[in-house]
Amino acid sequence: MILEVTTSSVFLIGLSILAFFILVNSIKVVPQREAYIIERLGKYHETLIAGFKIIVPFIDKVAYKHSLKEQAIDVASQTCITRDNIAVEVDGILYLQVIDPQKASYGIDNYIFAAIQMAQTTMRSVIGKLELDKTFEERDSINSVIVDAVDKASDPWGVKVTRYEVKNITPPQSIKDAMEKQMRAEREKRAIIAESEGAKQAKINVAEGDKQELIARSEGEMQKRINEAKGKAAEIEAIATATANGLTQIAKAIGSEHGIDAVNLRIAEQYLGEFGKLAKTTNSMIIPQNMNDISSMLATAMSVIDHSKKK
Repeated sequence: MILEVTTSSVFLIGLSILAFFILVNSIKVVPQREAYIIERLGKYHETLIAGFKIIVPFIDKVAYKHSLKEQAIDVASQTCITRDNIAVEVDGILYLQVIDPQKASYGIDNYIFAAIQMAQTTMRSVIGKLELDKTFEERDSINSVIVDAVDKASDPWGVKVTRYEVKNITPPQSIKDAMEKQMRAEREKRAIIAESEGAKQAKINVAEGDKQELIARSEGEMQKRINEAKGKAAEIEAIATATANGLTQIAKAIGSEHGIDAVNLRIAEQYLGEFGKLAKTTNSMIIPQNMNDISSMLATAMSVIDHSKKK
Protein backbone atom coordinates (compact mmCIF):
# COMPACT_ATOMS: atom_id res chain seq x y z
CA MET A 1 0.00 0.00 0.00
CA ILE A 2 2.80 2.34 0.91
CA LEU A 3 4.62 1.44 -2.30
CA GLU A 4 1.55 2.26 -4.38
CA VAL A 5 1.19 5.64 -2.67
CA THR A 6 4.83 6.41 -3.26
CA THR A 7 4.64 5.46 -6.92
CA SER A 8 1.53 7.56 -7.38
CA SER A 9 3.16 10.53 -5.67
CA VAL A 10 6.25 10.30 -7.80
CA PHE A 11 4.12 10.07 -10.92
CA LEU A 12 2.11 13.12 -9.91
CA ILE A 13 5.21 15.04 -9.05
CA GLY A 14 6.81 14.13 -12.36
CA LEU A 15 3.64 15.01 -14.20
CA SER A 16 3.52 18.38 -12.42
CA ILE A 17 7.12 19.10 -13.30
CA LEU A 18 6.47 18.17 -16.90
CA ALA A 19 3.37 20.37 -17.00
CA PHE A 20 5.33 23.26 -15.50
CA PHE A 21 8.12 22.75 -18.00
CA ILE A 22 5.65 22.66 -20.88
CA LEU A 23 3.91 25.77 -19.55
CA VAL A 24 7.19 27.65 -19.18
CA ASN A 25 8.28 26.74 -22.69
CA SER A 26 4.94 27.67 -24.20
CA ILE A 27 4.90 31.19 -22.71
CA LYS A 28 7.07 33.84 -24.37
CA VAL A 29 7.34 37.47 -23.36
CA VAL A 30 8.82 39.50 -26.22
CA PRO A 31 10.55 42.76 -25.10
CA GLN A 32 9.77 46.12 -26.69
CA ARG A 33 11.54 46.79 -30.02
CA GLU A 34 12.44 43.12 -30.50
CA ALA A 35 11.09 40.35 -32.73
CA TYR A 36 11.21 36.56 -32.37
CA ILE A 37 11.18 34.19 -35.35
CA ILE A 38 9.15 31.05 -34.59
CA GLU A 39 9.79 27.82 -36.47
CA ARG A 40 7.38 24.91 -36.35
CA LEU A 41 8.98 21.56 -37.00
CA GLY A 42 11.97 23.30 -38.58
CA LYS A 43 9.97 25.58 -40.87
CA TYR A 44 9.19 29.29 -40.52
CA HIS A 45 5.84 29.72 -38.80
CA GLU A 46 5.44 33.31 -37.58
CA THR A 47 7.12 36.44 -36.22
CA LEU A 48 6.37 37.44 -32.65
CA ILE A 49 6.46 41.14 -31.77
CA ALA A 50 6.52 42.78 -28.32
CA GLY A 51 4.09 41.37 -25.76
CA PHE A 52 2.89 38.16 -24.08
CA LYS A 53 2.84 35.23 -26.52
CA ILE A 54 2.06 31.49 -26.31
CA ILE A 55 3.60 28.85 -28.57
CA VAL A 56 3.15 25.13 -28.90
CA PRO A 57 5.87 23.40 -26.85
CA PHE A 58 8.12 20.81 -28.48
CA ILE A 59 6.67 21.77 -31.88
CA ASP A 60 7.38 25.48 -32.02
CA LYS A 61 10.70 27.03 -31.11
CA VAL A 62 12.31 30.48 -31.14
CA ALA A 63 14.82 30.18 -33.98
CA TYR A 64 16.03 33.84 -34.16
CA LYS A 65 15.85 36.97 -32.05
CA HIS A 66 16.29 40.37 -33.64
CA SER A 67 16.53 43.87 -32.23
CA LEU A 68 14.47 46.40 -34.17
CA LYS A 69 16.50 49.32 -32.81
CA GLU A 70 18.99 51.24 -34.92
CA GLN A 71 22.40 49.65 -34.49
CA ALA A 72 25.76 51.42 -34.67
CA ILE A 73 28.38 49.07 -36.11
CA ASP A 74 32.06 49.95 -36.07
CA VAL A 75 33.71 49.48 -39.48
CA ALA A 76 37.35 48.60 -38.91
CA SER A 77 40.15 50.67 -40.42
CA GLN A 78 41.32 49.61 -43.87
CA THR A 79 43.89 50.78 -46.39
CA CYS A 80 42.55 52.59 -49.44
CA ILE A 81 44.51 53.89 -52.46
CA THR A 82 43.57 57.34 -53.69
CA ARG A 83 43.52 58.42 -57.32
CA ASP A 84 47.00 59.95 -56.95
CA ASN A 85 48.35 56.64 -55.56
CA ILE A 86 48.55 57.54 -51.88
CA ALA A 87 47.65 54.90 -49.29
CA VAL A 88 45.33 56.17 -46.54
CA GLU A 89 43.78 54.43 -43.55
CA VAL A 90 39.99 54.92 -43.39
CA ASP A 91 37.48 53.77 -40.77
CA GLY A 92 33.89 54.62 -40.00
CA ILE A 93 30.58 53.80 -38.33
CA LEU A 94 27.65 52.14 -40.09
CA TYR A 95 24.10 52.66 -38.81
CA LEU A 96 21.46 50.11 -39.80
CA GLN A 97 18.11 48.77 -38.64
CA VAL A 98 16.23 45.49 -39.12
CA ILE A 99 12.89 46.22 -40.77
CA ASP A 100 11.96 42.67 -41.84
CA PRO A 101 12.98 40.04 -39.24
CA GLN A 102 12.05 37.12 -41.53
CA LYS A 103 14.39 38.31 -44.31
CA ALA A 104 17.10 39.11 -41.77
CA SER A 105 16.84 35.49 -40.54
CA TYR A 106 16.67 33.63 -43.84
CA GLY A 107 17.96 36.12 -46.43
CA ILE A 108 21.58 35.98 -45.29
CA ASP A 109 23.57 34.15 -42.67
CA ASN A 110 25.03 37.28 -40.96
CA TYR A 111 23.68 40.59 -42.18
CA ILE A 112 26.01 42.63 -39.91
CA PHE A 113 29.15 41.04 -41.32
CA ALA A 114 27.79 41.38 -44.86
CA ALA A 115 26.96 45.08 -44.35
CA ILE A 116 30.46 45.78 -43.01
CA GLN A 117 32.09 44.05 -45.99
CA MET A 118 29.88 45.94 -48.43
CA ALA A 119 30.72 49.26 -46.73
CA GLN A 120 34.46 48.59 -46.88
CA THR A 121 34.31 47.53 -50.54
CA THR A 122 32.35 50.64 -51.48
CA MET A 123 34.75 52.80 -49.47
CA ARG A 124 37.77 51.50 -51.40
CA SER A 125 35.96 52.14 -54.68
CA VAL A 126 34.99 55.71 -53.74
CA ILE A 127 38.40 56.66 -52.35
CA GLY A 128 40.06 55.27 -55.49
CA LYS A 129 38.21 57.86 -57.57
CA LEU A 130 39.34 60.84 -55.47
CA GLU A 131 42.64 62.59 -54.99
CA LEU A 132 43.99 62.94 -51.46
CA ASP A 133 42.92 66.56 -51.00
CA LYS A 134 39.41 65.75 -52.16
CA THR A 135 39.01 62.89 -49.67
CA PHE A 136 39.09 65.40 -46.82
CA GLU A 137 36.67 67.75 -48.58
CA GLU A 138 34.18 65.18 -49.87
CA ARG A 139 33.29 63.35 -46.64
CA ASP A 140 29.57 64.00 -47.07
CA SER A 141 29.67 62.69 -50.64
CA ILE A 142 31.57 59.57 -49.54
CA ASN A 143 29.05 58.90 -46.78
CA SER A 144 26.14 59.32 -49.18
CA VAL A 145 27.60 56.94 -51.78
CA ILE A 146 28.28 54.24 -49.17
CA VAL A 147 24.77 54.52 -47.71
CA ASP A 148 23.16 54.20 -51.15
CA ALA A 149 25.31 51.20 -52.13
CA VAL A 150 24.94 49.24 -48.87
CA ASP A 151 21.24 50.03 -48.53
CA LYS A 152 20.55 48.78 -52.04
CA ALA A 153 22.54 45.59 -51.45
CA SER A 154 20.93 44.92 -48.06
CA ASP A 155 17.33 45.26 -49.24
CA PRO A 156 16.94 41.43 -49.69
CA TRP A 157 18.29 41.00 -46.15
CA GLY A 158 15.44 42.95 -44.55
CA VAL A 159 17.89 45.58 -43.33
CA LYS A 160 17.73 49.37 -43.79
CA VAL A 161 21.01 51.32 -43.78
CA THR A 162 20.22 54.72 -42.31
CA ARG A 163 23.60 56.45 -42.47
CA TYR A 164 27.37 56.07 -42.58
CA GLU A 165 29.99 58.33 -41.01
CA VAL A 166 33.67 58.40 -41.95
CA LYS A 167 35.57 58.70 -38.67
CA ASN A 168 39.19 59.08 -39.69
CA ILE A 169 41.16 59.47 -42.90
CA THR A 170 44.81 58.98 -41.97
CA PRO A 171 47.50 59.57 -44.61
CA PRO A 172 51.11 58.28 -44.26
CA GLN A 173 53.47 60.15 -41.96
CA SER A 174 55.45 61.53 -44.91
CA ILE A 175 52.29 63.04 -46.33
CA LYS A 176 51.42 64.48 -42.92
CA ASP A 177 54.82 66.15 -42.76
CA ALA A 178 54.39 67.56 -46.28
CA MET A 179 50.91 68.83 -45.40
CA GLU A 180 52.25 70.44 -42.24
CA LYS A 181 54.95 72.24 -44.25
CA GLN A 182 52.35 73.38 -46.76
CA MET A 183 50.07 74.69 -44.02
CA ARG A 184 53.02 76.45 -42.38
CA ALA A 185 53.90 78.07 -45.71
CA GLU A 186 50.29 79.13 -46.19
CA ARG A 187 50.21 80.68 -42.72
CA GLU A 188 53.46 82.56 -43.38
CA LYS A 189 52.11 83.71 -46.74
CA ARG A 190 48.92 85.00 -45.13
CA ALA A 191 50.98 86.77 -42.46
CA ILE A 192 53.12 88.50 -45.12
CA ILE A 193 50.04 89.50 -47.07
CA ALA A 194 48.39 90.83 -43.94
CA GLU A 195 51.52 92.81 -43.06
CA SER A 196 51.79 94.28 -46.56
CA GLU A 197 48.10 95.14 -46.53
CA GLY A 198 48.63 96.91 -43.22
CA ALA A 199 51.58 98.87 -44.58
CA LYS A 200 49.60 99.71 -47.70
CA GLN A 201 46.67 100.92 -45.63
CA ALA A 202 49.00 102.99 -43.45
CA LYS A 203 50.44 104.70 -46.55
CA ILE A 204 46.94 105.29 -47.86
CA ASN A 205 45.95 106.84 -44.54
CA VAL A 206 49.04 109.10 -44.53
CA ALA A 207 48.39 110.14 -48.14
CA GLU A 208 44.76 110.79 -47.30
CA GLY A 209 45.83 112.93 -44.34
CA ASP A 210 48.25 114.90 -46.52
CA LYS A 211 45.52 115.33 -49.10
CA GLN A 212 43.07 116.65 -46.52
CA GLU A 213 45.76 118.99 -45.16
CA LEU A 214 46.47 120.38 -48.66
CA ILE A 215 42.75 120.77 -49.31
CA ALA A 216 42.26 122.59 -46.02
CA ARG A 217 45.31 124.80 -46.70
CA SER A 218 44.16 125.61 -50.24
CA GLU A 219 40.64 126.34 -49.00
CA GLY A 220 42.13 128.67 -46.39
CA GLU A 221 44.29 130.37 -49.03
CA MET A 222 41.31 130.64 -51.33
CA GLN A 223 39.22 132.17 -48.55
CA LYS A 224 42.04 134.60 -47.78
CA ARG A 225 42.20 135.69 -51.43
CA ILE A 226 38.44 135.99 -51.55
CA ASN A 227 38.50 138.20 -48.47
CA GLU A 228 41.34 140.30 -49.92
CA ALA A 229 39.49 140.60 -53.20
CA LYS A 230 36.35 141.62 -51.36
CA GLY A 231 38.39 144.23 -49.46
CA LYS A 232 39.95 145.57 -52.65
CA ALA A 233 36.56 145.59 -54.35
CA ALA A 234 35.11 147.52 -51.44
CA GLU A 235 38.07 149.94 -51.57
CA ILE A 236 37.70 150.40 -55.33
CA GLU A 237 33.98 150.85 -54.89
CA ALA A 238 34.56 153.50 -52.21
CA ILE A 239 37.14 155.31 -54.37
CA ALA A 240 34.83 155.11 -57.36
CA THR A 241 31.97 156.45 -55.27
CA ALA A 242 34.12 159.29 -53.95
CA THR A 243 35.42 160.02 -57.45
CA ALA A 244 31.90 159.99 -58.81
CA ASN A 245 30.76 162.35 -56.07
CA GLY A 246 33.74 164.60 -56.76
CA LEU A 247 33.02 164.61 -60.45
CA THR A 248 29.40 165.38 -59.71
CA GLN A 249 30.46 168.34 -57.58
CA ILE A 250 32.90 169.46 -60.29
CA ALA A 251 30.21 169.17 -62.91
CA LYS A 252 27.89 171.25 -60.74
CA ALA A 253 30.63 173.81 -60.22
CA ILE A 254 31.39 173.96 -63.95
CA GLY A 255 27.75 174.50 -64.67
CA SER A 256 27.58 177.40 -62.22
CA GLU A 257 28.56 181.03 -63.00
CA HIS A 258 32.31 181.46 -63.62
CA GLY A 259 32.77 177.70 -63.26
CA ILE A 260 34.80 177.41 -66.44
CA ASP A 261 37.11 180.16 -65.25
CA ALA A 262 37.74 178.29 -62.01
CA VAL A 263 38.60 175.15 -63.91
CA ASN A 264 41.00 176.94 -66.17
CA LEU A 265 42.65 178.56 -63.17
CA ARG A 266 43.06 175.20 -61.44
CA ILE A 267 44.59 173.64 -64.53
CA ALA A 268 47.02 176.54 -64.93
CA GLU A 269 48.11 176.25 -61.30
CA GLN A 270 48.75 172.52 -61.63
CA TYR A 271 50.59 173.06 -64.91
CA LEU A 272 52.94 175.59 -63.35
CA GLY A 273 53.33 173.50 -60.21
CA GLU A 274 54.52 170.48 -62.17
CA PHE A 275 57.13 172.61 -63.96
CA GLY A 276 58.33 173.82 -60.56
CA LYS A 277 58.76 170.24 -59.33
CA LEU A 278 60.80 169.33 -62.38
CA ALA A 279 63.08 172.29 -61.83
CA LYS A 280 63.79 171.18 -58.25
CA THR A 281 64.54 167.53 -59.01
CA THR A 282 66.76 167.87 -62.11
CA ASN A 283 69.27 170.25 -63.67
CA SER A 284 67.77 169.74 -67.10
CA MET A 285 65.57 172.38 -68.56
CA ILE A 286 62.33 171.09 -70.03
CA ILE A 287 60.71 173.53 -72.42
CA PRO A 288 57.37 172.79 -74.01
CA GLN A 289 57.44 172.31 -77.73
CA ASN A 290 54.72 174.89 -78.24
CA MET A 291 55.60 177.96 -76.21
CA ASN A 292 52.23 179.49 -77.08
CA ASP A 293 50.68 176.93 -74.69
CA ILE A 294 52.49 178.50 -71.74
CA SER A 295 51.63 182.02 -72.69
CA SER A 296 48.03 181.18 -73.31
CA MET A 297 47.87 179.25 -70.05
CA LEU A 298 49.41 182.19 -68.15
CA ALA A 299 47.15 184.67 -69.87
CA THR A 300 44.14 182.63 -68.92
CA ALA A 301 45.32 182.35 -65.33
CA MET A 302 46.01 186.13 -65.08
CA SER A 303 42.64 186.97 -66.56
CA VAL A 304 40.90 184.73 -64.06
CA ILE A 305 42.86 186.27 -61.16
CA ASP A 306 42.10 189.81 -62.36
CA HIS A 307 38.47 188.95 -62.74
CA SER A 308 38.42 187.58 -59.21
CA LYS A 309 40.02 190.72 -57.80
CA LYS A 310 37.48 192.96 -59.52
CA LYS A 311 34.79 191.14 -57.74
